[in-house]
Amino acid sequence: MDLLPILVMLLVLFLLARIGNRLFERFGMPGLIGEIIIGIAIANVVIDGTSLLTILDIDIPAPGEESTNINYSVMYTFAELGVIFLLFSVGLETKVGTLLSVGKTAMFVAGLGVIVPFVLGFAFIMAQEGEFNHAMFLGAAMVATSVGITARVIKDMHLMEKRESRIIVGAAVIDDVLGMVVLAIVKGIADSGDAGLEILDLIIIVVEAVIFVMAVIAFAKYCSPKVYRFKMRYYESYTKRTGKVPRGYNDFIIGIIVCFALAAFAEYIGLAAIIGAFLAGMVFADHAWESGMDKKVDTLTTFMISFFFLNVGLQVDLSAFTTTDIMIDVVIVILLALVSKYIGCGLGARLGEKMDKDSCQIIGVGMIPRGEVGIIVASIGLHIMVNGEPALSQGLYSVIVIMAVATTIIAPPVLSKLFRRKYKPEYTATADDLT
Repeated sequence: MDLLPILVMLLVLFLLARIGNRLFERFGMPGLIGEIIIGIAIANVVIDGTSLLTILDIDIPAPGEESTNINYSVMYTFAELGVIFLLFSVGLETKVGTLLSVGKTAMFVAGLGVIVPFVLGFAFIMAQEGEFNHAMFLGAAMVATSVGITARVIKDMHLMEKRESRIIVGAAVIDDVLGMVVLAIVKGIADSGDAGLEILDLIIIVVEAVIFVMAVIAFAKYCSPKVYRFKMRYYESYTKRTGKVPRGYNDFIIGIIVCFALAAFAEYIGLAAIIGAFLAGMVFADHAWESGMDKKVDTLTTFMISFFFLNVGLQVDLSAFTTTDIMIDVVIVILLALVSKYIGCGLGARLGEKMDKDSCQIIGVGMIPRGEVGIIVASIGLHIMVNGEPALSQGLYSVIVIMAVATTIIAPPVLSKLFRRKYKPEYTATADDLT
């Protein structure tokens, strides 16, 4: 194996991805969109019969086929590791105590924020083409909420202490957990093959997903604190006994080991590896900041995840959007994605504690961005084979990617406007203040 072309390929792709990331962040948009667009451009821009893919010797296989191209295989491995680390880092920000104490309103918001989008997405595909697996994956992709994007808007406005903000963040965390369960069920159904699916298979898939998620959450709540206290008592005892500070273990290394272990176990029992990675993060969430594990994982994720979003863009075939039917599907799916979260989560806030109209609107819009989670679901569907065909068609995959990008762009400015309308700035600078 010649290492030079692989290194050149990684250098060029990572450099382009970071340029796209920084450009979009400079204009106040999520950097991941820039990385996806760079990937789309690399895959679709051809000049005089030559593209950057050709220059870098990257041959993208058809969905469901194994790649024989070493450059693509390396990039794909980086991409898959990147998404595992991304979900691990999301888990590190998801404290079990916070998850279990956000209250009835957040539960209502998250619950209806999962049910309404899934039902609308599923019903749209079933009414249009009747393809069960396509419908399941679109529904699962529409369930997702990108808590990171919404949280960034709230933090930038210094409104994290507001009731609506706490409900949004808490509901988004619950939404992530429910989304992982939904994804586990959808992936399990697809892996079993819809032709041979029986009610017993479905029950087993649901039970496996729920038991796995609840077992790790229980461990994180009851066992992780005991392990941490035992470690601290040992350090204190050793220091008193010897007068020396004990040589501790590397928390980051332990975290990566647990991440890989749970990701592998999740994959082994038929769930998605990212579910195990997410739950592994929750195990360390309460004390990740003390050891600096969160920052170390974030640094690793920043590098690896760029290849995932690049690969997302590489899978998008712009020629598919030349047909009227696909364009209509894009518009309808985007509208369903916007309306389903706005209505479902807004109604959940209303049912939870009868919040006023402005607060319900803020919560509804705050839960709209699908971001990276919806794209991850689509990527999984594209690579699962059912009866010789991908569980998610290439066209629908592209539609979901566009939907995820669109909701990620649309929601933040609308959310900012709604917050400003309800919470007027306490201090407003005038011309007299500057003289």
